[in-house]
Amino acid sequence: MCFFTSLEVKPNVAKSSIDVYAAQCDQCKKWRVIHSEEEYEEIRSKISTEPFYCNKKSGVTCDDAADIEYSASRTWVIDKPDLPKTPEGFRRHLVARKDYSKLDTYFITPKGKRLRSRNEMAAFLKQNRKYEGLSASDFDFAPPKVMEDTVPEIFSKRGSDSVRKKIKMTKNEDKSADITGDEDFE
Repeated sequence: MCFFTSLEVKPNVAKSSIDVYAAQCDQCKKWRVIHSEEEYEEIRSKISTEPFYCNKKSGVTCDDAADIEYSASRTWVIDKPDLPKTPEGFRRHLVARKDYSKLDTYFITPKGKRLRSRNEMAAFLKQNRKYEGLSASDFDFAPPKVMEDTVPEIFSKRGSDSVRKKIKMTKNEDKSADITGDEDFE
């Protein structure tokens, strides 16, 4: 339901990797650009009970051309359906890893502090009584799924760090190394 462009990926920086939000019409399957993160989160939080349709956007119908096409011209990531909306005052922050293997999810507090886990969130809420009505379970740190068919070739051929770690080096009796694994090396 959302995606980010490969041109803006800057790991471990303050800017989120997501630059455009989109929702797919349940009827015609066309993608519609959603103009704000808040509107996107509203749609995502209820998608199972209130599917998205083109006519939810003012002046748009299924007969209109798609706002954007799913293609490898951008790297797409898909959120899990029905994730809760980010509580007011907080911001959900997604940062792509440099190898495009996944995104890391953070929440930025109203005070500007970046929290990386539910445990950090629980500690923050406990220390800040003015958020008494909130619970750490109101924040979902589940990252969106990176759609591998849209990852730039330079990254998909090289593989992620976890793939490279699976390559086993074994020593022969003549002290040369054999590489085992299905990876192509240049």
